[in-house]
Amino acid sequence: MSVGILAHLLGKQPFRELAAKVAAFDFPYVQLALSKAVSDVDFSLGKISPGLACEVGGAFADNRVRIAVLGCYASLIDLDDESYRHNVDRFKEHLRYARHFGAPIVATEVGKPADRSRLPEYGERLDRALEELVEEAERWGVTIGLEAAQGHLVDSPETMAQTLERFPSSCVGVVLDPCNLLNAANFERQDEITRLAFELFGPRIVSAHAKDLKRDANGDLIETAAGLGELNYPLFWRLLEQYKPHGFVTLEAVTEEQCAAAARFVREGRGF
Repeated sequence: MSVGILAHLLGKQPFRELAAKVAAFDFPYVQLALSKAVSDVDFSLGKISPGLACEVGGAFADNRVRIAVLGCYASLIDLDDESYRHNVDRFKEHLRYARHFGAPIVATEVGKPADRSRLPEYGERLDRALEELVEEAERWGVTIGLEAAQGHLVDSPETMAQTLERFPSSCVGVVLDPCNLLNAANFERQDEITRLAFELFGPRIVSAHAKDLKRDANGDLIETAAGLGELNYPLFWRLLEQYKPHGFVTLEAVTEEQCAAAARFVREGRGF
C-alpha cells in the first residue's frame, strides 16, 4: 500500500522547498491545503490562475511527487451569507484549477453547526452549496471529496450516506478517515462502525487518511500517529484493499520524527 502525507505537517514554507522536502521523506504524493502549506504565494479568493497552479504543480512534479488531493477546508454550512458565499466560491475556484495543479480531488469537511437547534437550516445550506459545487465539478471533471468529522454536520457513516444519496453524482466521493467516525461513546464499537462505513459508501471512497486514536488516563480519545493507538488497522486495511485497492492514503497527526515509522506501518503493517 502506498502512502502520502498532508503537506502542511512538514511545515509551512515556500512551495519549491516544500516539494523537495516531501520528496526527501520519500512520499510519492501529498494532500495539499494551499493556504496551510505554502508560505510564499497568496492563494486568497481570486488569486489562483492556470499559470500559478501549473507553477506549483510543476514544482512537485519535478520532485516526482503528485498532488493527489487539494485540501480546501471551508465551512459549507455557514449561516452568515457573506461567509457562506466566500467559502463556496473559494471551493469552486479550487475545482476550476485543480487539473492545473495535477490534482484529481478537492476535499473538505463540511463544517460545524454553531447552534444545534438550527440543524435544518445548516442542512439547507449544505445542499445549496453542493448543488453549485457538483455542477462545477462535473464541468471540470474533478472529484469532490467529502470527509466526515466529529462535531460536523456530516459526522458518521449514516450522515455521510444520506448526503451521498442526495448527491449521487460520480463527481462526489468520500475521503475516509475511520478515526473521524469515532468518539468516546462509540469507540468500543469501532469494528462495527468501520464495516458500516464500507457497506454504505465503500464504492464512493476516493482517498483515505491514516492516523490513530488512543485513550488517555481519563478515558478521553486523543489523536496520534498511525500505529501508536488502538484503531483496528488490520480490519481497515483489509476493507480498503477490498473496496479500493491501490487508493491514496495520506498520513495525518504525525510529527516529522514519526514520518518514517508511520509510513512503514501503512506500507508494511509494521513501524514503531
